Amino acid sequence: MRNLLVELAYDGRAYHGWQVQENAPTVQQTFQDAWQQICRVRDNVVGCSRTDAGVHANMFFCNVRTDTSLECEKLVTALNAVLPDDIVVKSCREVPCEFHARYDCVSKEYIYRILDSSVSSPFLNGLVWHYKYRLDENLLNECAKCFLGTHDFSGFCSAGSSVEDTVRTVYRSEVTRQGDEVVFRIEADGFLYNMVRIITGTLIAVAQGKIKKEDLPAIIESHERALAGPTAPPQGLYLNRVNYGGEIR
Repeated sequence: MRNLLVELAYDGRAYHGWQVQENAPTVQQTFQDAWQQICRVRDNVVGCSRTDAGVHANMFFCNVRTDTSLECEKLVTALNAVLPDDIVVKSCREVPCEFHARYDCVSKEYIYRILDSSVSSPFLNGLVWHYKYRLDENLLNECAKCFLGTHDFSGFCSAGSSVEDTVRTVYRSEVTRQGDEVVFRIEADGFLYNMVRIITGTLIAVAQGKIKKEDLPAIIESHERALAGPTAPPQGLYLNRVNYGGEIR
């Protein structure tokens, strides 16, 4: 039995997230269909994260425990030949049998892309959040720093989550401008359900004057979802980097 670590990238517009669902196309199901077509068996696939509907991934890992004898390079070529164009296998390698793509993750980095322009772009439809008003990236960057460190982020989690431990450590939180886009970048040891999208919505609420910058620390410590901003739409969100540490990166 081999344990293979597969790196993917995907455009999430056509999918209802990563995890298999009934009566809805997902990235995991599409990948498993391709795997079965190549390897003639439907092996179990373990993903590093559960991205939501419409969310994208510049880097996503899954591990597959399999008896296939196909070499990793041939698997990459074969899978890309049958997968749709919006899902790409970037690499494949053997890892120890006990390796788990989700539980062995040390940190993840997400980015959220906002096109703050009076007119949208036909080439970015579904790939960014089109916000019609110019944003002050310096103000938003100052606000983003409030989320650094270890906090109970229960106030930044959507209802329906079954997670009991809501404490997370944020290692990086910053906002920069890249041309006509404002990009929010956040890295942490883990994320709650819709956490990045709620933080993004909170930053925009500050830009709109609905939340004061100086109130952010108190809002975080309140653990009250009603005090934070709205949940930003999914299309601007990307899983950008997954860190396993050590020799497995």
